[in-house]
Amino acid sequence: MSETEHDILLPEHCGNMYYEILKQAADGVIIINEDNNIIFFNTAAERLWGYAASEVMGQNVKCLVPFEHRAKHDDYIAHNRATGIDRIVGTSREITFTRSAGDYAVAEMSVSAITLAPLNKRYYMAIVKGVTEESHRKKLITLQNKVFTELAGKATEQDIADMLCAEAEKLVLNSVAVLLQITPERGLEILSGESLPRRKGRMLTRMTLPEADMVALRNHPEEARTVVWQNAGAVEQEVGLLDCWASTVCDGTGTPIGIFALYSRNRDKITNWPQKIVSGCVPSCAAIIERGKNRQKLNRLDRYDSLTGLLNRNAVTIILKNMMAQQPNGWPFALLVLDIDLFQDINNLLGYDQGDLLLQIVAQRLNAQCRSNFVTGRLGGDDFVIIIPGGDRNTASSFAETLIEVMHEPIIINGHELIVSISTGISLYPDESKDVEQVLNRAEVAMLEAKKMARGSFRILDNASDSEVQSRLIVGSALRKAIQHSELLLFYQPQICVTTGKLHGVEALARWQHPVLGAVPPSRFIPIAEETGQIEAIGRWSIAEACQQLAQWDQLGIMVPVVSVNISAGHFASSELLQQIVDVLDAYNLTPDRLTIEITESVMMRQSSEALATLSAIRGIGVGLSLDDFGTGFSSLSRLSTLPLTELKIDRSFVMNFEENISSLIVTEAAITIGKRLGVRIVTEGVEDDSQEKMLRSMGCDVMQGYLFGRPMPPAALNTWIMERSLGKNGVMKENSRLKN
Repeated sequence: MSETEHDILLPEHCGNMYYEILKQAADGVIIINEDNNIIFFNTAAERLWGYAASEVMGQNVKCLVPFEHRAKHDDYIAHNRATGIDRIVGTSREITFTRSAGDYAVAEMSVSAITLAPLNKRYYMAIVKGVTEESHRKKLITLQNKVFTELAGKATEQDIADMLCAEAEKLVLNSVAVLLQITPERGLEILSGESLPRRKGRMLTRMTLPEADMVALRNHPEEARTVVWQNAGAVEQEVGLLDCWASTVCDGTGTPIGIFALYSRNRDKITNWPQKIVSGCVPSCAAIIERGKNRQKLNRLDRYDSLTGLLNRNAVTIILKNMMAQQPNGWPFALLVLDIDLFQDINNLLGYDQGDLLLQIVAQRLNAQCRSNFVTGRLGGDDFVIIIPGGDRNTASSFAETLIEVMHEPIIINGHELIVSISTGISLYPDESKDVEQVLNRAEVAMLEAKKMARGSFRILDNASDSEVQSRLIVGSALRKAIQHSELLLFYQPQICVTTGKLHGVEALARWQHPVLGAVPPSRFIPIAEETGQIEAIGRWSIAEACQQLAQWDQLGIMVPVVSVNISAGHFASSELLQQIVDVLDAYNLTPDRLTIEITESVMMRQSSEALATLSAIRGIGVGLSLDDFGTGFSSLSRLSTLPLTELKIDRSFVMNFEENISSLIVTEAAITIGKRLGVRIVTEGVEDDSQEKMLRSMGCDVMQGYLFGRPMPPAALNTWIMERSLGKNGVMKENSRLKN
């Protein structure tokens, strides 16, 4: 009998009862002798390792530990035998080991050092409890938590996917993990797979999934193995991949968006644990891919216009900055800004959905004319931009003519044949512009000039126009800051009742005193406000400011019956105007009849049905409506009769020419007659001398306004005017108190 055979633990060594207890114990029991050879291996240990006792009895115990720990395993035990010091003996710990089938199991192990009679030799006994399922579940949960923690941070999807695959490979040793993303074209793209052999990777990325595969992946996630392991043969054998577990990765709607796969290099058949790992990783894979898709969508939204697919203004601006920074003087280019003529009319006629379709068709036509190195974008609304790298005046002009001609081709939308024209403005860099804002602004202003000149044309600003543009840009920029910082003021011009001589009301007029530009006249900044879209902000501010001042006069005991405020056409197309007026009147406790809204005749005549409804609603709450500058537009009596007006204001140009132009006198008298027949109050502007006043009085004018009575003045000056000069003893205006300065 050999020494090893002599050391085998037999029933007679410890008594039949103890032997049977150890043999039948629920947990695995392994005992080794002084040579570290296995002398006892119970039934539970056989189940854990998958070896029969006869296969391991007498073998060094290192045959049961993972391969990477075998070389130094005897040294660990020798150290304990010599010193009695070890971190394992007398403790419990979790271990991972390789089963006979090649898969990995997890267990809790406690080790004790014992001496057995009659040989009095030092033995080690290990009690091993299998906890593979519980351990795997914990590790999967830990991995999932780690992935979702990383997803909430700043790590890239690539880094998170790499981490997931690396951790999965640790859970199934001697394996290769790969996360594949399904592209919109149904191809496969490797999101992570650092250990995947290149030949296998090339095979996967060359695949295009047919519809049948997509259906199978959606309905049966395990069919992913068929996709990534189909026709497994020579290539897999050559690169050492011997088996595969895989599952479909789907988004929230159930649409396949990826595949997660584990390839094995183990020659022996492994249990279903790898498939559980794959299934457990699928939710994390879905989160990684979805986050990447969402990031791509956000990046696209940040760079591209969602309606047309062209670059948006922000992306165009970045490109321009890069082009300007490429060399000391920048990279020369021509920039075209294009605007669809009468686009708002098309929207009103066909509806905004059809208007959007028109924008898409125009974008396609523009893009089709651009060479591959051109940059095409949408600035917003119906404005487009094209950058021609290296383009000069001749190149840009020729290209603009081509685009104008292309747009003459009819466009069919919802059964309507449209002939669309575009107005184009051109700016050149670096010849005419030095920075991004300047090159864009010059082109936009040139486009507006083209519209004024002739719709469907193009324009490059000349030097004279450039000076005007610069001035308008400066004023426009300063005006925007003035509105934001409340630098505008309201002056008030008195309106006098002809029959009583009393103060009828005042007209609120915006004034602007800029710290550098000085006093900017309304004739200068109001048109710029209209061009730059700031006029509505001025109108909102004017209503609130005028009503606040009216309330302050009430508190001071100064009676100003009515205040008139000029409002732009854009306001009357807004459904918010009525509520704004109501809110302001409520805020200052004013009755509606103390506010009159003025709008010009030329604007009033072009109003839509929606705007007319807004006018009627404003009049319905008791606010007055005045048609300003009457006689300068193209009014028709039938149209006037449908408007809910309370007064007509005759323009100053007629009054000024009474003595020199008999036609002005006739028109003024006719206008007053029209107003009387319509039942509205007649207000005449620009009254500057007694002869004009007497003539208008004889014609039946109701209210007069002009320098004869008072210039536009700030509130404090108007207070003095009212208290000291306007009212006589009986509250009637004194004949000699008229302010004639």
